[in-house]
Amino acid sequence: MPPENRDADHGSQKVAADVVVVGAGLSGLVAAATAYAAGKTVAVLDQEPGASVGGQAHWSFGGLFMVNTPEQQRLGVRDSTELALSDWLASAAFDRSVDQQAREWAEAYVHFASGEKRSWLRSLGVGFFPLVQWAERGGYGPQGHGNTVPRFHVTWGTGPALVEPFLAKVLEGVDTGRVGLHFRHRALSLTTTAGRVTGVSGDVLQPSTAVRGQASGRVVIGSFEARAGAVVVTTGGIGGNHAQVRRQWPDDTAPDYMLSGVPASVDGEFLSAVESSGAALVNGDRMWHYPEGIHNYDPVWPKHGIRILPGPSSLWLDAEGHQLPAPLFPGFDSQGALRHIVGSGHGYSWFVLNRTIALKELALSGSEQNPDLTGKDFRLLATRLRPDSDAPIQRFMDKGVDFLQAATPMELASRMNHLTGSSLVDGDGLDSLIRARDSQVASRLGKDPQLSAIRASRRFATDKLMRAARPHRLTDPAHGPLIAIRLSVLTRKSLGGLTTDLRSRVLDDEGNNIPGLYAAGEAAGFGGGGMHGYRALEGTFLGGCLFTGRAAGRDAAASV
Repeated sequence: MPPENRDADHGSQKVAADVVVVGAGLSGLVAAATAYAAGKTVAVLDQEPGASVGGQAHWSFGGLFMVNTPEQQRLGVRDSTELALSDWLASAAFDRSVDQQAREWAEAYVHFASGEKRSWLRSLGVGFFPLVQWAERGGYGPQGHGNTVPRFHVTWGTGPALVEPFLAKVLEGVDTGRVGLHFRHRALSLTTTAGRVTGVSGDVLQPSTAVRGQASGRVVIGSFEARAGAVVVTTGGIGGNHAQVRRQWPDDTAPDYMLSGVPASVDGEFLSAVESSGAALVNGDRMWHYPEGIHNYDPVWPKHGIRILPGPSSLWLDAEGHQLPAPLFPGFDSQGALRHIVGSGHGYSWFVLNRTIALKELALSGSEQNPDLTGKDFRLLATRLRPDSDAPIQRFMDKGVDFLQAATPMELASRMNHLTGSSLVDGDGLDSLIRARDSQVASRLGKDPQLSAIRASRRFATDKLMRAARPHRLTDPAHGPLIAIRLSVLTRKSLGGLTTDLRSRVLDDEGNNIPGLYAAGEAAGFGGGGMHGYRALEGTFLGGCLFTGRAAGRDAAASV
């Protein structure tokens, strides 16, 4: 772990480098490593202590969107660049004049994901779990949102393994004296000279021993000025700033209560400073928040939530116990489900399932919730297939406030109402719904589109092995007890950001590049101010950090 920056004189510090990178998350590390490899001196600034290097990527599941890979081919998946781009554009639904650069980034990124992405990462020592996952399945027809085929490749070692090669390169630069890591340096404004961005200034914050993700304090003990030939902004999004999330919510349906999928330090405050320097900050109303959040029973940051990664079998009910309409099944359309749920006037919903489905289908997002994959532990990984394993989901079932169990639908409804302090879920209605669903299973054919989707998913090897239970009656005692899981809205990613061209140069409102200024990662909407459009296909956030960070590092280095 790199040491925290500690200078003797905290009055006014001076930093100088060819390239200054603001933010030490994945995109920042990629940009810094790339510029250093190109022979430039680099200074990396971050308001957090050194323990938080790697940012949100460290906490991530490590999922990467890739196309037509050997992993897919071994599973019998037929994919292509053309199919992936068709899926992307259908999901993005670009419809604004400011989307021109975003669409160019989207097309370039799909070609990257279809081409050199895998081989480049493999050359850096990054490996992949062989069972490709199928996220965001859509269900709206061939020209609608969703992944036609599975494309979610989990990094072997999850997020930390993706951070490692770029952090190692940066630390090599530290050892050679060509890279400086300046933690507890909070950037507040850009410096411009003769129309070119030539640096950053801000506050030096009091040193902190806070562990990764914990609040680190904002006591100011000095100031700094960083001078550079080029500045790369990689400060992330706004997911930890709920007030800003609500201000940018596209309508008046933002829930009163939300969980945070990112630490409070993900506040987006520096983006407004960049905008005030003439940069075009666009598509702020496009965000990627999840409807499947649960309270972390062992929280690290305020309102710390974890996302459930569901298989297709749980009944998804709104706060009043009504089933969400097709195709809003678990794992099919996150944003469609989110809009439906908050549009009902409530900020939460329910999964109703049983123990068999829970242990077979439910996974938890994040490196810390997947110790087998994160630790590259084959023996621990094998225990996922055992129904009696001490899996992370079992610990949430035992300790999580959102998990309820009961022997009957009537009893389950009573416990759901008790948890929320309401009488919204009608016990007779829940019993009727579950029994109607079970009768469809018993028919072995049926008219239930969700059961058809479950049966279709089990034709794919990964789903049959570990993500989709064999259809059975929810009320079968052999698969019990019944379980209800309260799901809250979980803030996560910004899909909009600073407008950039394909060299990661930041543009102004007229489409002109601002000399010396670059942006990458979430701060750039993962490219162009929003390459995902309105919806993402999952596994595209980390890849966006890699792609834009590399582009920014290359061009920033070449410009000085």
